[in-house]
Amino acid sequence: MVLLVIDTQKLITNEKLHEFDMFVSNIKRIIHQARENNIEVIYVRHDDGIENELTKGTEGFEIYEKFQPMKGEKIFDKKVNSAFKGTGLLEYLVDKGEKDIIIVGLQTDYCIDATIKCGFEHGFNIIVPAHTNTTVNNKFMSSEQSYQYYNEFMWNSRYAECISLEETIKRMK
Repeated sequence: MVLLVIDTQKLITNEKLHEFDMFVSNIKRIIHQARENNIEVIYVRHDDGIENELTKGTEGFEIYEKFQPMKGEKIFDKKVNSAFKGTGLLEYLVDKGEKDIIIVGLQTDYCIDATIKCGFEHGFNIIVPAHTNTTVNNKFMSSEQSYQYYNEFMWNSRYAECISLEETIKRMK
């Protein structure tokens, strides 16, 4: 089992996110629990390229202060929504023989959705703890509607197990 912390970067981890305070608290808690239970924490960062704000070398590209990786924790950088495409993450997890991946982070309707579906396609058991992913409003849905649509309808029992944070922590022990 590994914990994948996706795109929790300074530029996009802010008060515009649905249930921001709960999200921050839950991410801090699950990272702490993973480390306490010797579960590898792996970070993924999104790079939109040099013509954009969210790019390597900018302050906003770095991991949000409250979720900082510890020395030795792996960071994979990506240029597309899926954390598995062209990053080396897939090969790393396959080489380690990992089967179970807990996925948390940003943003529900973009990179979290793509990573969950791609992880499923690659045969991983995906676990999505409640209130550990979030997003902002888009022109079709509010951030709350996006959260509910993906976590309660789209992913659960199709691509992932969407379970409580408490149940996830129990499984980590």
